[in-house]
Amino acid sequence: MHDEVLARCRAALPGWRELTVADVEFDAPKGFSSFTMGVRPLVAVDPPAVLYRHLAGKENAILDAAAERDVFLLLGEHHIAAHCYHADDVCRIEEFYTGRTLTADDLTDHEVLGKIADQLYRFHQIEPGGLPAPTFFELLHARWGPMARSVLDDRRDEFPADERALCDDLTEMLADRTLSMVLRCLPDPVERPPVFCHNDTYHGNVMLLTDGSIRLLDFEFSCRNHVAFDFANLFAETVMVHGLADPPHFTIGDPAYTDDDIGALVGAYLDNAGFATSAARAAEHRTLVDQTRRAIMLSDYMYAMAALPLALQPIQKIRFLPYAHRRFHRFLDSWQREFGNH
Repeated sequence: MHDEVLARCRAALPGWRELTVADVEFDAPKGFSSFTMGVRPLVAVDPPAVLYRHLAGKENAILDAAAERDVFLLLGEHHIAAHCYHADDVCRIEEFYTGRTLTADDLTDHEVLGKIADQLYRFHQIEPGGLPAPTFFELLHARWGPMARSVLDDRRDEFPADERALCDDLTEMLADRTLSMVLRCLPDPVERPPVFCHNDTYHGNVMLLTDGSIRLLDFEFSCRNHVAFDFANLFAETVMVHGLADPPHFTIGDPAYTDDDIGALVGAYLDNAGFATSAARAAEHRTLVDQTRRAIMLSDYMYAMAALPLALQPIQKIRFLPYAHRRFHRFLDSWQREFGNH
């Protein structure tokens, strides 16, 4: 793998042409068939490091490969995504960020929230061409639903008995009525039309660079949606605790955010916009905070849906069927509290 990765970097980067594998330090790859790998020469060259992204076809992609590449390049032009040195059908070679991804604790720092808000505001002003007309959750239902159903109906015998018992219950997640419940959590699309959104803003997809700036990562779910979900997903994922020793290797904890944190994010976001009066700004702030609170439950639905196509992956850091089951029922419980029988 190292020989292949370096060969592609040498072909794309003139300053790297004379490097050998002995001259380069490779990070362990992160991901499955599609993976990323930091590549850092041990000698002085330009650029001094890159992120190598291997692009195996992903069945659960929201955008097709060409659209996803175009979106990434456009975001790079706007200095939201990393600069791209090279892109083809096999790989992308990207600018290497120096810093760290955020933790849940960082989302109580209102200075950090302000920087995230600024990035999201810039993101939401972009209008890429060629995006699908349906919104994110409609695409998720249409594209992930059949893959999830195949896992639950056709391959359930490959799971332990205790997990097979969850499959019938999980099929409710794929029903059209569940999609209707999901869409009810979002603002009225006439009153607040969908815009270009990130759609996977949990803290692990936000990076704090060593110079103190913030960058968003991983744009493979980016398409049309409502801005409230980009705010909500950032906070909703703070409840997840991964990496536990015992199966199913995760738990759901208490939220690590407050209403003040949501208000700070939304307020910093609106600082980028112009308002005729302070009353108009205050009204918009209240509306977006309320819409964000309501959209938080959609994080559970999204990651439950995302887990099912991965349930048969040979490398598992969690047990995906119990994970999907718990998150789906968390969504149902939250929806019932919010809407009841109405």
